[in-house]
Amino acid sequence: MTPIASRVPEPAVRRLTATLYGYAFLSDLVLLYPLYVVFFADTGLSVGQIASLFVIWSAAGILFEVPSGAWADVLSRRLLLCLAPLVAAAGFALWVLLPSYPAFAVGFLLWGAGGALVSGALEALVWTELDRLGAVGRYARVLGRARTAGVLGVVVSGVLAGPVLAVGGYPVVGAASVLACLLATIVATRFPEHRPPAAVRVPVAEPAMAARPVGAAPSRPDELDTAPPASPDDDGDLGWWDTLRAGVSQVRTRPPVRAAVLLVAVVAADWGALDEYTPLLALDTGVGAQAVPLLLLLLWAGVTVGGLLAPAGERLGSRGYAALLGLVGVALAAGALLRHPAGFILLAVAFGAAQLATVLADARLQARITGTSRATVTSLAGMATDVLIIVTYAGYGLLATAAGNAVAFALTAGAYVVVALVLLTRRRRTAGPAGVVAVVPGGPD
Repeated sequence: MTPIASRVPEPAVRRLTATLYGYAFLSDLVLLYPLYVVFFADTGLSVGQIASLFVIWSAAGILFEVPSGAWADVLSRRLLLCLAPLVAAAGFALWVLLPSYPAFAVGFLLWGAGGALVSGALEALVWTELDRLGAVGRYARVLGRARTAGVLGVVVSGVLAGPVLAVGGYPVVGAASVLACLLATIVATRFPEHRPPAAVRVPVAEPAMAARPVGAAPSRPDELDTAPPASPDDDGDLGWWDTLRAGVSQVRTRPPVRAAVLLVAVVAADWGALDEYTPLLALDTGVGAQAVPLLLLLLWAGVTVGGLLAPAGERLGSRGYAALLGLVGVALAAGALLRHPAGFILLAVAFGAAQLATVLADARLQARITGTSRATVTSLAGMATDVLIIVTYAGYGLLATAAGNAVAFALTAGAYVVVALVLLTRRRRTAGPAGVVAVVPGGPD
């Protein structure tokens, strides 16, 4: 087994990360983001019609998620990252050129397809390139900063959307959104992509994210297959269908990968769904509508900090990761039940911790995937996340109807406490006499 180079090619890493951060920022610098619901209402759509559009959006993501992951593994991950903003831009252009329910529905289909093209392909490309450069240990840090760049794009779009709307109306807002997507495509062309043929692929050392601290005891028997024994892309050249089957088979037959996929889905879906209900939670505190954006800005600040804390989070073991999830659940519930604007400080802490937990869960998944189906497996995690988000939407609606927003928010957040307890229970059950704990977050498989 050849060792990882001790000196990382810094210019190559800087090019990759700069491209990634710029792409993430521009992809979320869409001025229609904070306005599209208002735009739909101004066009004359009812609340029921708007809700049905959200269902179409989620369904499109589920439909295209896994096939697009297999395309990324077989064709080119960089190509899909270039196409994704163009597909979304077509949807945004359709909205402002032909504002109507059918156009909005087609636009959401395109937007969902564009998101599916990115999901899986982006993570797989970044992991593979960092691994090639001997810098795979930086993956969580890089991904956390990329998520932060995306959050900053959302914040900037929120700041600019109002003034741009006042100056030029929805057509200009739509044009600015399309322009941001076109710029994202241009940036995506700078992504490096090295897909060596199977004949020249050589084994590499275990990725840093799957390694243990200096001086740690050997891994437990149930962790022997956590890290790939060879290159992350060593299955040979498979066709689309074979790649898809290989990815599904890996999730189905390898418990470590399956556990990591489920962890990503659960951690990402709960706070991803709850985020949509935070404006209602803000109104329930008694503040006026004009103060709602300020409270939501607190949440985005928390998400930003959470992404930047990824390097520190990498040092968490199973117990620490479980504590992090427990913090998310307790802070979400307490902030909601406080029914006071001050509760949004707790919610900001929870959202930051949830962002950190999501980044670490994704890093754990990437460290456990082997073969050429990396994007496919990652897309399976994305599809599972989308399914859980829809389930969470439905459950929240029932709970909120019966007990109100605050109680529904708190009960939904309880899923994090449950997952934390499960991780702690499994750790106690599977840990050996020495109580060895892997650095890769999430606990034993």
